[in-house]
Amino acid sequence: MNDIVEPKSATLSTVFAAAISREDQWRHLNAYARAWADAAPGEAREKMRGKARELLATITRLEHCWAYPGARLLDGMRDALAGGEAKAFARLVQKVSGALLSGDFRRDEHAWESGADGEGRLLDTLPPDLEGGAQAKPYFEVLIVTPTDSSTWLRSNEELRRMHRPDDPFDYAPLHVGSFEDAALAVMVNPNIQSVVLIDGFQYASRHDLPDLKDFLSRNMHVDRDSVEPGKLATYLAGAIKDFRPELDLFLLSDRSPEHLAASDEAAPIRRVFHHLEEPMELHLAILDGIKDRYETPYFDNLKKYAMRPIGTFHALPIARGKSVFGSNWIRDMGTFYGTNILFAESSATTGGLDSLLEPTGNIKKMNEATARAFGAKRAYLGTNGTSTSNKIVVQAICKPGDIVVVDRNCHKSHHYGFVLTGAQPYYVEAFPLVQYSMYGAVPLRTIKKALLDCKAEGTLDRVKVIDMTNCTFDGHMYNPRRVMEECLGIKPDLVFLWDEAWFGFARFSPLHRTRTAMGAAAALTRRYRSEAYRKEYAAYKEKTANLDDKALLDTKLMPDPDKVRIRAYQTNSTHKSMSAFRQGSMMLVWDEDFHEVEGPFEEAFFAHTSTSPNLQLIASLDLARRQMELEGFALTMRMTQLALRIRETINNHPLISKYFHVATPADMIPAEFRESGITDYGPPHGSWADMIEAWRNDEFALDPTRITLVCGAAGFDGTQFKGMLSEKFDIQINKTSRNSILVQTNINNTHSDAALLIKALADVSRDIESRLAQEGKSGRDVFDARVKSLMKDVPDLPNFSRFHDGFRDNAKAKSNEGHMRPAFFMAYDEDNCEFVRLASDEVDKRLKEGPEMVSANFVIPYPPGFPIMVPGQVITGDTITYMRKLDVKEIHGYHAAQGLKLIKPSALSGRTHTSNQ
Repeated sequence: MNDIVEPKSATLSTVFAAAISREDQWRHLNAYARAWADAAPGEAREKMRGKARELLATITRLEHCWAYPGARLLDGMRDALAGGEAKAFARLVQKVSGALLSGDFRRDEHAWESGADGEGRLLDTLPPDLEGGAQAKPYFEVLIVTPTDSSTWLRSNEELRRMHRPDDPFDYAPLHVGSFEDAALAVMVNPNIQSVVLIDGFQYASRHDLPDLKDFLSRNMHVDRDSVEPGKLATYLAGAIKDFRPELDLFLLSDRSPEHLAASDEAAPIRRVFHHLEEPMELHLAILDGIKDRYETPYFDNLKKYAMRPIGTFHALPIARGKSVFGSNWIRDMGTFYGTNILFAESSATTGGLDSLLEPTGNIKKMNEATARAFGAKRAYLGTNGTSTSNKIVVQAICKPGDIVVVDRNCHKSHHYGFVLTGAQPYYVEAFPLVQYSMYGAVPLRTIKKALLDCKAEGTLDRVKVIDMTNCTFDGHMYNPRRVMEECLGIKPDLVFLWDEAWFGFARFSPLHRTRTAMGAAAALTRRYRSEAYRKEYAAYKEKTANLDDKALLDTKLMPDPDKVRIRAYQTNSTHKSMSAFRQGSMMLVWDEDFHEVEGPFEEAFFAHTSTSPNLQLIASLDLARRQMELEGFALTMRMTQLALRIRETINNHPLISKYFHVATPADMIPAEFRESGITDYGPPHGSWADMIEAWRNDEFALDPTRITLVCGAAGFDGTQFKGMLSEKFDIQINKTSRNSILVQTNINNTHSDAALLIKALADVSRDIESRLAQEGKSGRDVFDARVKSLMKDVPDLPNFSRFHDGFRDNAKAKSNEGHMRPAFFMAYDEDNCEFVRLASDEVDKRLKEGPEMVSANFVIPYPPGFPIMVPGQVITGDTITYMRKLDVKEIHGYHAAQGLKLIKPSALSGRTHTSNQ
């Protein structure tokens, strides 16, 4: 019980974290209540009663933010506690705790009654095909912000419940609060809230004893009471809620003229305006209609209907309808394993309500529109071959031969291949190195700005078309896209930004992560540049920077001209990596004010790379992933973040595990100059959620806590070795490794049981190491220490991109380093242009010293770290050779040790002073 939060330390910043683990708090209270009820009279019994009283006070500090358990059950607990009725108190706490854990309160009205018992069921956690019986209606809560006296709220709840009809598709419970502050807090901590009804006339300040609430809301929801105009509290609250949880439906009941209010800009976040309470049934139906819009899955709904029709198939898909499987003598087990639905739902048809992915006019068109709405984009396109293909589609759409793309050298290989396809010239910029972990971080803004200013100095800025970055990186480095875009647009106001957010699709639905996304930045900057306040800020900036040269601009915070700037942002995400979609499900999100200029090329690129036979189940899963995230993404992302923070804290503070394993902290992963906040780690005692949010708001880079770099080198394991051990011995799957670490990624699928499995495995391995070292004595310790040193200290330096060979550059003397990769790539198709040189040969060392230069003929990508250390046309330097010779990984794409390095022959490069796109 030592980890129970005591009321005296329960500031809102810590209670915010406790709200995510609300069920755990109730389970702890249940344990205290049982201990009190079972204890014999005396000091120990009173101590348990005191513990229960303290914890109930902590829990109920926020319970007014949830509809369940509600005032009746909570009052019953308080009365039983005050009256010393231990068994009655324990029964009520057990009832609520069990209902919260099982979700019974969502489907069983007896869970709301003080007289019924119950520990709760576990059916919500079972797969639907194992539950049996009809599924309960989806449940949600409606927040009602009202000026009425709280004594009337219970009667109002009953009146609202009477409007529910048996054929309503959803069930909801009303939750009343009486102030702006209470409403804002409820929206922040209660993921069950899906709709908000604002009744004009409510007060600002909370009626509850929450002295730190004003500061908490100011830091986390950007709420400023002093900026609210008289009579506009409801619309101000609507805007604040929409910023924090954009998926929610908002309704306003006002006795002001609803016609004029509905047409105003301040009512833009509101779904519908009603004239006070004259139409309660219309409000009820409007609430259900709003949920229905998000719940509808146009493609999936039609696919289910299609699967149930008696269709005869005369097209090229024998597996459709399953007859070739169910009637088989040899593959009937396929039908047994997959079941009938997946085979009945297979088709290559685009008729019958299924629509065409390439030319959508029906439900896929509706699906695209719903996806754009959910992810905060202007347009959305679906990818069915992973984000590798989505990246190539976007690159081909926005780039043409000769365009310059400022790109992270360590980006996914699909970007590099995209440049080969389009003939665009990559200008490679380097991320900051993390040599100790054999990985790179992210590209500093100053480096990106320097690349742009160098192009400006060389007279090629007009050809710079795109800034192409990975956000967040595989290892969790999150850019500040708003800051990057604003300063780069201050140099060239029409730049296009491609943000590869393959691992970051979930971020839209987390208020913590959203500020670090491409679409979040695009929306924020669009609002900013259209405001009069920005015009005044820009005028002062213009006067201050009028006489600065490029060198001074490099260290100046830049701003774009509001009359010239264009917001052009593209985001690709691997939906299957962070949401409930089948493998290879991907999305392309667009916020481009000049999309009309690239719509044709975008469609051509989409046609070029998208299969004419997409998998229908994959498309349907994208539809369902969108539905889930719009309705419960807030809850899921906050829970996975809290789970990651728990894993981090447990590993780094465990007395045994921390001897051999360590989770890399923000201080480990991000150099201090990019952490202006000074934050070093997440969670107590290092800081609170509020501190983390503040750092994410302002720092150049932040570390996504759900990307856990677990350093295993101190245990004597390299990443690949430890990954194999976890898989074979503990049934734990890990994706990425480095020389001395593995990457543990929490996602919306993970549970506390998963976390316990990982922690138990680390504890078991740590105990095994202790036991082995104790048995082997000094000689064994010396061998172990040498192994650790080789993994943790004797790490190779990471090579930077050198340059393109002069034959693949327009101006070999230019400061900028862009080059033509496409002709170098295709030169290698002719064997007469290529040669092989063994990596360990003397010839390599001789050519490094005396020449001729070695020029790579292809991409060379070691796994790990998974980025190209050589690209076609690149001059190979000693740093790269040294790194390759020290590599001890088994998988290197583009390199075969028996052959050696594949190079372009010097004779093929002879006389090549300028290149055209071939």
